[in-house]
Amino acid sequence: MTEAGFRDLTNGLAPQALAERVRDGMSEKDPTLKSFGIGVEAVGPGYAKLTMTVRNDMLNAFGICHGGFITLLADAAFAYSCNSHNEMTVASGISLDFMAPGRPGDVLIAEAKELFVAGRTGVYDISVVNQKGELLAMMRGKSYRLKGRAVVDL
Repeated sequence: MTEAGFRDLTNGLAPQALAERVRDGMSEKDPTLKSFGIGVEAVGPGYAKLTMTVRNDMLNAFGICHGGFITLLADAAFAYSCNSHNEMTVASGISLDFMAPGRPGDVLIAEAKELFVAGRTGVYDISVVNQKGELLAMMRGKSYRLKGRAVVDL
């Protein structure tokens, strides 16, 4: 194993404090959040909750939220949840199913939860609901950890 494989990526922080530091560091470097008005509402170890309001420029030809924006929000929640341990993690695959459309003015809420992590891989479920709690989409994400590479320097 390389020296990086033995690095302490937590600097002794409690898991919740670590997730919050990672959130802050990632948010500073993520122009997509600002561009699309995505807010990081909550984070925790293996968990993230993000929101986005459906704007008129996010609508498709049918007047509903373009599926790409719903996927973007779900993927962002996935990223914050799987990187919350401060070990750089990327998506290795996603599968997303749409249940209902997002409408203009809807506040979309994506909640990502870590289901399983072993070695370098993980599995996450991400739900996207509107402000009424109606399920719009479900995504399953598979992650791959880049061992020994910190998301933020502590």
